[in-house]
Amino acid sequence: MICDICGKEGARIRQVTRNYGKGENLLIIENIPMVTCSNCGESYFTADTLHEIERIKLHRKSFAEKREVAIAEFV
Repeated sequence: MICDICGKEGARIRQVTRNYGKGENLLIIENIPMVTCSNCGESYFTADTLHEIERIKLHRKSFAEKREVAIAEFV
């Protein structure tokens, strides 16, 4: 795959997890495809992926399932 940042071959897609919001409004989205380039070191989401993230956030009630999450504080 060709990197959109440096234009060189070698970019790969990996699955990442990102969280949006906090407290009662926390939404965690798993398995988001992120492009990572081994040449320039950049990682980015494509425009299509960003649009899908926004769609999921907008319609979170129909996509999300509630789960308990352990939370630790760094001290």
